[in-house]
This record gives sequence, C-alpha cells and structure tokens, in this order.
Amino acid sequence: MTGFEITGASAADMDLIRGWADEEGWNPGDSDRFAFAVADPQGFLVGRLHGEPVACISAVRYGDGFGFIGFYIARPAFRGQGYGIRLWQAGMERLDGRLVGLDGVVDQQDNYRKSGFRQAWNNIRHEGVPREDDADGTGDEVAVEIVDAASLPFGLLAAYDRRFFPEARDAFLSAWTGLPGRTALAAVRDGRIEGLGVIRPCSAAHRIGPLYAATPAVAAALLRRLAGHAPGGLVSLDVPDANPEATALCAGLGLVPTFETARMYTGPAPDLALAELFGVTSLELG
Repeated sequence: MTGFEITGASAADMDLIRGWADEEGWNPGDSDRFAFAVADPQGFLVGRLHGEPVACISAVRYGDGFGFIGFYIARPAFRGQGYGIRLWQAGMERLDGRLVGLDGVVDQQDNYRKSGFRQAWNNIRHEGVPREDDADGTGDEVAVEIVDAASLPFGLLAAYDRRFFPEARDAFLSAWTGLPGRTALAAVRDGRIEGLGVIRPCSAAHRIGPLYAATPAVAAALLRRLAGHAPGGLVSLDVPDANPEATALCAGLGLVPTFETARMYTGPAPDLALAELFGVTSLELG
C-alpha cells in the first residue's frame, strides 16, 4: 500500500467519478454530482496511488441514523490489489453506528453479504418509450392535477419525500428537483400531493427518479408526462420489485428490463411506502 492515500473528492474528482460510472454502464445524470455535493460535502472519497485517482466511493450521512454507500469503483487496472477494500473500509468507518443502505450490482452482492448487508428487494431498470395507449390498464382518466413541483411549498414536497426515505434530505431534494435541465412534476388532488416525479438528462436514456404515486394510474400519468421531456420519449427508471404494481405498469407501458441491483441494508429495512414507490431516486445515494 506504499503511496496509497484516501482523500475527500474535489470538484474535478466528481467529474472523474461520473465518467467512471458511465464506463460501468450506470448512466449517471449529467448534473447529479451537484445535488450529491450538497447532500454531504464530505461524503465522497477517492483513493490515490502516488497521486493518481484509482478508486472511489461515496459514504453519505443522512440525519443522525442513516447512511448510504454508492459509487464504489476501482479502476480495472487496479482491481484485486487491495485498494478498493481499503476505500470500502474508510467509507464504512465514516458511517459507523448508522443503518447503512446500498444498491449492489449482481457480481458484488456476495461480497456485500459478507460485510453484513442483507437484501431487501431488487431494483430493476426498465427502459423504453412509454406507450400512449391504455395497454398499461390504468384507464384514461386520472383525477389529479399535474403541476410543476416548484409551484408547491417546498415543505410539502419534503414531507412527502420522507414517506419514501429513512431521513430528511431537504438540501439534496431541493437541488435534485431544481437543477437546470431537469423537470419535476407533482400530482395534486384536493391540495394533497399524490405523486412526484423527476426526469434528468443522462449520457443515454433520460432517467426518471424518483417516481412516487398513490396509484398506478397516477404513476402512468406522471411517467408519460415526464417522457415528453426526453428526446424521442426514451426514458429509464429503477423499479423496486417490492412493488409488483410498478413492475406490471412498466410492462404495460412497453418498458423492458435492462439492468439490476439489489437494495441492501446492514439492519432491518426501513419502513417505507413501498406500495407507492414506482421508481427509486438514485442508485448512488438512495
């Protein structure tokens, strides 16, 4: 390990990490790093060998009791030499004493189990151009108003988001929904939020996340409206198989599975509104 050190990520490092994630086929959002930085400015670590970045990880703290691991990447030429595990240990030490979550790719899930993580559900990425007919079976009429999320009091959005995440994440949510180039839409009925969706530009298909909805019909209405902001309507979203209605909706809309991760935790899975979770916010930060 001579010459290996672990440091916080700089702005230039965040650009580099995004490129590495793209090479892994994860299709990160073009501006995700700006929202990630405000979630926990010290939460991104880089392993350097003689000054050269060779590995990265995010270990983001939320509130007093939750943390999330992501962006765990060692450059191919430096794998199997112990650099990645050193960085992993540093990330986990940063989250010591907290419930920790992650979204693990298939070939790493056994390693995460050895580190004490247990699977809660799978996130299946679905991709395609949503059908405009009623093949999804949700019906044509949806008795909600779909509005720009920015038109609503932010406190209402933050309170709604808390139903789907273990801790408050107001700074992150504000950036995630408000960054230039993104579209955030809310479904409102009688003054209540019954759905929220965000679409963002990516290297390949525009990604939707989160997608929250009280019913499949509301989810379909939001998804179709958001797809209108993507070139050619091509979108992808990471769907929890813990919500069978979400999986069925994607099939009905003609979206096809392309990628899989497992949501895993070091302890009991948090109590979330999974029946209304149609697409997770981010595989990197939860």
